[in-house]
Amino acid sequence: MASGSGPDGIPSAHEYDWYQRAFELLESGDSAAAAILFQRLRDVNSNPSVLEGLGRAFFDAKQYGHAAKVLGELVEKAPDNDYAHFLLGLSLWRLQKFIPARDHLSMAFVMKPQRSEYGTALAQVKSTLRHRTEQGMPLEGPIQGQDGV
Repeated sequence: MASGSGPDGIPSAHEYDWYQRAFELLESGDSAAAAILFQRLRDVNSNPSVLEGLGRAFFDAKQYGHAAKVLGELVEKAPDNDYAHFLLGLSLWRLQKFIPARDHLSMAFVMKPQRSEYGTALAQVKSTLRHRTEQGMPLEGPIQGQDGV
């Protein structure tokens, strides 16, 4: 049982209020503030909805490394969470880790093929991998140009 929860494991009123406020901040576009509040909430209750909110807040704040770490933890706790696989795949994609990105996006797509954004993201990552393979480029990380950049 998380601290701050009642004897039946239900979050206390203040935890629920924190969650609601963090979600409001996230929805209003203040992802950095939402991440701070979700992190505080995670310290007392790391249930899947808190991890998903924190992962989403990090992703929206363009903190893809942090997002990938939190979403990886979420996928371990809730392997049937299609959205967690999707957002983890997007985070890994932004980190130019295309193979694990493809794997998580594939999992999300298999779970919910009707979600067009899942299929679109998966097709784009597969296209990147195909292009890099055809051009003999590395399958992970940035591409270095002729000037070493």
